[in-house]
Amino acid sequence: MATSVLVAVGGASFEAELLDALDKPSFQVVRRCVDVPDLLTAADLQTAQVAVVSAHLRSLDRSVVARLHDDGVTVVGATAETSSADEAALRRLGVQLFVSPDDVATLAEILESAASGSAGQDQSTYDDTAAEPPALNAPTVVGRLIAVWGGAGAPGRSVVAMGLSAELARRRLDTILVDADVYGGASAALLGLIDESSGLLAAARAANVGTLDLPTLAHHARTVSPHLRVLTGLPRADRWTELKPALIREVLATCRALAAFTVVDCGFSLETDEEISYDVGAPRRNGATLEVLQEADLVVVVGAADPLGLGRLIRALHELSTAVPAVTAHVVINRVRDTLGWSEADITATVTRATGLDGISTLPEDRHACDKAMVHGRTLSEAAPDARLTRSLGALAAQLAGLPDSARRRGASRFVRR
Repeated sequence: MATSVLVAVGGASFEAELLDALDKPSFQVVRRCVDVPDLLTAADLQTAQVAVVSAHLRSLDRSVVARLHDDGVTVVGATAETSSADEAALRRLGVQLFVSPDDVATLAEILESAASGSAGQDQSTYDDTAAEPPALNAPTVVGRLIAVWGGAGAPGRSVVAMGLSAELARRRLDTILVDADVYGGASAALLGLIDESSGLLAAARAANVGTLDLPTLAHHARTVSPHLRVLTGLPRADRWTELKPALIREVLATCRALAAFTVVDCGFSLETDEEISYDVGAPRRNGATLEVLQEADLVVVVGAADPLGLGRLIRALHELSTAVPAVTAHVVINRVRDTLGWSEADITATVTRATGLDGISTLPEDRHACDKAMVHGRTLSEAAPDARLTRSLGALAAQLAGLPDSARRRGASRFVRR
């Protein structure tokens, strides 16, 4: 059976030679694509097994390679010379198989193995030995990823994510807070930072062209204390199209290498209805949220303590288990207060009966501490270190990090605004 091939080399000088080499009974050139949109359209039709691309193809980036992989198309790079600058550029975008148009025998072998899947290449990642990023002076670590998520109704996801990050940093644990809420980030506003330039978008753009490394990520993450960095979120909600799942995956992997803990503030929605409305690959607004939840080591699910909030929390846990079946969740009930007429034990017992989950944490309502932190553009650890909510967040952070709650950093660190 002939191997079906898409050719998209951007008018490279060896294009004619490549097409001549593919003019064999074992190959079928389905389409010669003139640009990236043409290539993606042909791939969405699922008529090809292999796409041959080159560094001369304009607008080729990591998200394009990832989308081809999602469509079941193996990406093969074509270069005039092996180990060239073009090959290094394609490797940074996630391409791992390469052919040379003048070597017909090797070309046939690689394309046939790529079509059959025997090459065993994962197009969503790339070989770091080909283009190893420069390391920071600090040793490389493989940190934990904690996603903070909750259903609709503003149960306090951003406050919890900010509080956990600050308390982990207070314990001298290098931490990155990533604001990945595609419906409107709040980290910059909560910290009094200018949000005209999004750190997360800048990191995603670097990942898209294969230049995201540890120094680049550290440059885009705002330093707010000696052990806390923040990747600010979208300055406008309509820019969600720039946060593609493949790029989020790359940014989170780099965060893990830079810090001991990465805390991600997620959007609330897990819907995938856009896939029903498109015959080809659809833009997925909630794709970034789903990607974070799938990559997370732990998902902190936040719900409000009032009757409406508890009902939403129970439904949200069901939606989460459906969307990410292998999820490891820790439930946090926020804004517990005496005026509800329920004790903490009553509230946690209600959620346990409805969901079967144990080990539920609670956080008290503390409007005064939250207002003080927000007005001064500080975290709770800085603005109200002795408040009930801050102490509860500290205990929760110590529990999630596997540390004794007494392991607190002495004194509150002063913030650095850059």
